Amino acid sequence: MNIVCNRNDLLKAVGTVSKAVSVRTTMPILEDILLDGSGDTLTLLGNDLEMGIQTSIEAVVRTEGSVAVNARMFGEIIRRLPDEDVKIETTNEGQMSIECARSKFTMGTLSGKDFPRLPEIKKEQEIMINQAVLRDMISNTIFSIAPENSGRPVLTGELFDVRDGNLYIVAVDGFRISMKKTPVISSNNFKVTIPGKALSEICKILDSEEESVATMVFTGKHAMFNINRTVVLTRLLEGNFLDYERNLSMDFKTKISVSRKDLLDSVDRAALISRESKNSPIRLEIDENKMVITSNAETGTAREEVEVDMKEGEPLNIAFNPKYYMDALKAISDDTIIINFSSALTPCIIEGEEGGDYKYFILPIRLHG
Repeated sequence: MNIVCNRNDLLKAVGTVSKAVSVRTTMPILEDILLDGSGDTLTLLGNDLEMGIQTSIEAVVRTEGSVAVNARMFGEIIRRLPDEDVKIETTNEGQMSIECARSKFTMGTLSGKDFPRLPEIKKEQEIMINQAVLRDMISNTIFSIAPENSGRPVLTGELFDVRDGNLYIVAVDGFRISMKKTPVISSNNFKVTIPGKALSEICKILDSEEESVATMVFTGKHAMFNINRTVVLTRLLEGNFLDYERNLSMDFKTKISVSRKDLLDSVDRAALISRESKNSPIRLEIDENKMVITSNAETGTAREEVEVDMKEGEPLNIAFNPKYYMDALKAISDDTIIINFSSALTPCIIEGEEGGDYKYFILPIRLHG
């Protein structure tokens, strides 16, 4: 292989595919990335067998070929090169030279034939979606997935629920539910659960341009995202996801309308005292025209008042983990939100004034005394 390409394009591509490189593995080649020069394109691929990321850049390909090279070392070399074109050439002895301006490196390679390519998948469902919309949907919900050590693997990902002309993306960690929806064109209703790790990387790749479109392809075991010149393929998570619809359709006794920013700022200040501890929550006292937010801890106390634009139902005292509240409020762009409460021991649901395209469900903390 003998190619010449732009250093900045190469660096970005290496950074993208390296997210799918194994850190700890019994297969050394999975610590590599594949470089494949063909036509006028250099294609790069990282694949840990759970997730694969492939992307391509323009290149002058003088001699076609493919090799696997250690991702960490190759990436560090490219990152330190000057901003000039990079020449990459391999030899029959399993060595690769990297030249850029006055810099030259050599490093060992493995045969590209031994590197695991992305599997061919049979398309069962396909959806096209605006990239900026998909990015916002993921970033505004993914904070609610369960941690890897939760003991519930299916909740470490997000549910993609396609039904009745809408895509619902849902994350659950046992204490809260985050849900956003958007209209899509699909002839079928179906549900898949996509690992949070893959979605985090997809979110970074997605474009912010209004006209940019991503294609999502789903099978019984895989999801594939085509994003510009990049493909992300991930295995789906198995298991039954939480029945989120039932949890998001509760009956409520108290309903308020409040400024999202005012509430976020007040909870943020009160959280300075609570330190996000379950043993030191924030308390919300809802009265006729205001919400009083307090926190008490050994380090001190805090008291905030937020004006309530509208209140229906009964007064209420309830407590929450402030981090969960702030995560939801930061994800919302609306100026005014609706919060529904049932009792001090049951969840609240935050949504838009007209129901909107999002809902956030948060479990309270039991008050003592």
